[in-house]
Amino acid sequence: MKVSEIGEFGLIERLSRMADKSKDKTQEAWKQLIVGIGDDATAYLNDSSIQLATVDSLVQGIHFSLAYTSWKELGWKSLAVNLSDIAAMGGLPRYALVSLGLPGNTEVENVIALYRGMIELAKQFGVAVVGGDTVGSPVLFISITVLGSANNEKGGLLKRSAAKPGDEIAVTGHLGASAAGLEMLTKHLHFSVRDTAQLKNAHLKPYPRITEGRLLVESGVRCGMDISDGLIGDLTHICQESHVGALIDTNLVPISLPVKTCFGKRALEMVLTGGEDYELLFTTDKRVMSKIKKAIQCPVTVIGEITADKSNEVKLIDSHGKQVKIKKTGWDHFRIRT
Repeated sequence: MKVSEIGEFGLIERLSRMADKSKDKTQEAWKQLIVGIGDDATAYLNDSSIQLATVDSLVQGIHFSLAYTSWKELGWKSLAVNLSDIAAMGGLPRYALVSLGLPGNTEVENVIALYRGMIELAKQFGVAVVGGDTVGSPVLFISITVLGSANNEKGGLLKRSAAKPGDEIAVTGHLGASAAGLEMLTKHLHFSVRDTAQLKNAHLKPYPRITEGRLLVESGVRCGMDISDGLIGDLTHICQESHVGALIDTNLVPISLPVKTCFGKRALEMVLTGGEDYELLFTTDKRVMSKIKKAIQCPVTVIGEITADKSNEVKLIDSHGKQVKIKKTGWDHFRIRT
């Protein structure tokens, strides 16, 4: 069997079962583990705080192209996607370790520009870039590990497994601009100066919701993640981990304005399946949701509710209650694409 036949998440499920079987509850590492494989970051207890660790890799030709991405933008984005995983757990990032795979003909100035982009973002969140590894490689790849923490005394973590039937489903910000930006860049589409800049920045310079993630936890939210693989795909992960279903009113989903302007009828598809928005997707009861809307400065939009559906399906309806069908569900690295 090939990985393309079972897909990214099928592979992760098998590896997770292997790791789970290796548990030895007599060892300190397993005793202190809070969250393992399956969430946006691993969490383990250390004295009075919860420690977080996450890693993401970007490979040239798969995750990015230097044809439309500057080295500085690449540095920013490669760190941003990791910081977003910490935000998705309601934590604070502290340290970053960077591993680079570089072809021998890579210009030193380009690597320096890459680090400038990382450090520019790192400074905004008090993150220290403290080490890593550099190796030769036939293609450029960047792998970053970020270590962070969460305050065990203030509610702990956002987890995918904490959604409950009756919870409202909400997202921060507006969706779809990253997917639209990618299509604009790869297909050399031409829009207004303003729309072009907004779509390009959305794809190449996402801004992790660190502050918002902490506020969610402190307000009482317990279920959440970031939107990296697409709204439907990521909400499906929550449903599967929480053993629930979800009902989404597509008319309520907040679509980024330039996506509406530039892509018209295709805007909804980009929002639901495009991915790489790095906004926060979360669920909670109405009382907590009301408190959050007052506490968080960015837009927070309720788009549906969690149901007791044991099939773990995400169902879509329009403003008239009619079911909406979408062929795509989200990004999967290994699924065969036709």
